[in-house]
Amino acid sequence: MRPDARAWFHGRTTSATSLDAVDVEALLHAKRRAGSGVSVVLPARDEQDTVGLLVADIAERWIRRTGLVDELVVVDSDSSDATAEVARAAGADVVATADVLPAHGTRPGKGEALWKSLAATTGDLVVFLDSDLRGDVAHYVPGLLGPLLADPQVQYVKGCYTRPLEIDGVTVPTGGGRVTELTARPLLNALWPELAGFVQPLGGEYAGRRAALERVPFAGAYGVEVGLLVDLLGLVGLHGLAQVDLGVRRHTSQSQEALGAMAGQVVSTVLARAGTGPDAAGRLLTQFRHDGTGFVPRSTAVAPDERPPMVTVPEYRARLAG
Repeated sequence: MRPDARAWFHGRTTSATSLDAVDVEALLHAKRRAGSGVSVVLPARDEQDTVGLLVADIAERWIRRTGLVDELVVVDSDSSDATAEVARAAGADVVATADVLPAHGTRPGKGEALWKSLAATTGDLVVFLDSDLRGDVAHYVPGLLGPLLADPQVQYVKGCYTRPLEIDGVTVPTGGGRVTELTARPLLNALWPELAGFVQPLGGEYAGRRAALERVPFAGAYGVEVGLLVDLLGLVGLHGLAQVDLGVRRHTSQSQEALGAMAGQVVSTVLARAGTGPDAAGRLLTQFRHDGTGFVPRSTAVAPDERPPMVTVPEYRARLAG
């Protein structure tokens, strides 16, 4: 690891692996002193099995009981199940991606939901959590807020954790994060070695100051996390980034084919930021299935479909001015 990355890792990595490791009263005091509003955002698509428990815990613990969070919004990305109804019943405000900034249309994917969430929320600090989290994650919200409330220099905080891999009833304690280890980490170490200290560059749990998040583009689909990391590095510098160890993260594992498409989106996003983006022919990822007779090619689009910095959107600027 390069010396600057090593120094950052040791100086900007904190731990909040359980509620016992979080001083909630200190966070509340810091929040009141700074006058910061806090929004929690959960992008969701067909997550009816997990989103309810997650929303209910955040709403009860961090809104009603303590007041650490002011706003809890689920951004529903064209769910075909009862995600929206379950989330609303559990205590979240629910918005559909198509209903936010409707004049700008809507696109599929996680990046779109996260980008539009900035226009659907008001907090000075924004916490993002994936909606398929399982197990005890009550400490995630205060853990991610900690570095932002403790140090005004910190603009963006990534969560890191061990990620068990669960397939067919078999659990590998640290087998998750396959796209990170096989795709994102080698690329980031080669192109932006100062980011080598990030344990989970693709992790879906992170928090940032609105003033920073609204000034960077949001890549589409699964390129959004690596795009934010690289763009915020350019905007606020390494000293403005931090990470917090949240312990263990459990979620629904995806198939190898789905992970391949995810990796393709990550690669395209990274290459675009490195100035070597794919040409028209390289905007597709071709994968193969065997139908019992022979191999059948299947191509999906992986080129970064980006949204511009939110602060450049006229409707958003008008809201800020008002």
